[in-house]
Amino acid sequence: MTKIGIVGGGLVGSLLSIYMAQAGFKVDVYERRPDTRKMKAIGGRSINLALSNRGWKALEEVGIADEIKELAIPMNGRVIHQVDGTVDFQPYGKEGEAIYSVSREGLNNALDALSMSLPQVDYHYNAQCENIDIERGVLYFSNYKKKKYFKAKPDIIFGADGAFSKVRLALQMRKRFDYTQDYLEHGYKELMIPAGENGTWQIEKNALHIWPRRSFMLIALPNLDGSFTCTLFLSFEGKESFENLKTPEAVIEFFQKEFPDVLPLMPTLLQDFFDNPTDALITVRCFPWTYNDKFLLIGDASHAIVPFYGQGMNSGFEDCRVFNQLLHENKGEGDDDINWANLCKEYEDKRKIDAEAIADFALKNFVEMRDSVADDNFLLRKTIEKHLQEKYPDVFTPTYSLVTFKDEIRYSEAMRRSKIQDKLFNKLFKTKNIAKKWEKGKLTEALDKFVEEYKELV
Repeated sequence: MTKIGIVGGGLVGSLLSIYMAQAGFKVDVYERRPDTRKMKAIGGRSINLALSNRGWKALEEVGIADEIKELAIPMNGRVIHQVDGTVDFQPYGKEGEAIYSVSREGLNNALDALSMSLPQVDYHYNAQCENIDIERGVLYFSNYKKKKYFKAKPDIIFGADGAFSKVRLALQMRKRFDYTQDYLEHGYKELMIPAGENGTWQIEKNALHIWPRRSFMLIALPNLDGSFTCTLFLSFEGKESFENLKTPEAVIEFFQKEFPDVLPLMPTLLQDFFDNPTDALITVRCFPWTYNDKFLLIGDASHAIVPFYGQGMNSGFEDCRVFNQLLHENKGEGDDDINWANLCKEYEDKRKIDAEAIADFALKNFVEMRDSVADDNFLLRKTIEKHLQEKYPDVFTPTYSLVTFKDEIRYSEAMRRSKIQDKLFNKLFKTKNIAKKWEKGKLTEALDKFVEEYKELV
């Protein structure tokens, strides 16, 4: 039996272990953290996740989707909070389409439990990867809890150990390995809106809340207990930045000015602000993802992205699903028939272009979320997109829906169509007095032309 070694037991590593075990392989998962199911949750780094169709599809394939639905809250759209207290709801897609707020801890624990229930899987917690012999395929670990060192030599090794992957670092020592990491000038800090009386939600439950402020923003996602996990995205340095929020007085003044409606809902603001870390946001790109018929990078280890399209976890889950699909296409009567070199190369060739696309989408959407969601032209475009989708459902799907709800459309194809849409909308918005013409129903001819051009280009 081929032995699979997975370095990293986070969301992607856990899901991958289930796929590999269900495919008949012996799997060992090496995770540097303790078993989180036996630990008290640590605040400050547990940003809620937005689970959408691509992620759900993978969870359905391994048979855990129904269990996860019990942990998830549907968010049907964005609620935009202006400084003056004005609130606007922007639906994400068609009726019935939603993304889901789910806690990272709850999801990871459910995946771990399913993985460990499979007889082919062994978990090794507190296993810190210290060194890798990439030529011999040997992994060296330390267990600080037991104060011992050990090594492992799986037949196939997956690096699923995140944005700062130890496996990728070993591959980077080779010649002709391309690698870039780019940090945003913004960081993030987790805050909290507690539950109201009797565990009620103090603001709209079934929505992702955004307080856009041009160069920065606050967001909030609902939790099952009635609370909201909030995240402040703010520059590290500058006039409006974390470096200027060093005292309780400065923090209160900043929130009174920028987020006056949410301040009364955050009784633990100062404690959360000064207790929770300020963390960075990184995009990682690298290539190749595979080496020596033995190593393969997957998830954030190969393509870490910023969180602004809600696709980091979803793209990682899709990585696992795509690899599993290719595995079964290449698998004969037994796993000895698999040409792992060809399989990994096929996966890499197919997935790299999609990873690049979703990384670019995520960076672009940061600007949209903090700047554009309150812009009149943006709102008009969203209204027109909805009209086109309803009138021409077989022809036009807005970019957000292509990425979030159309899991059969690859990220790279969504990017291609998105560029076409941007080009045509830029052309359309050169129409004089477009807002008035739209209100009076005088854009019919222009929109028909838009759709005809779109048909030809797509």
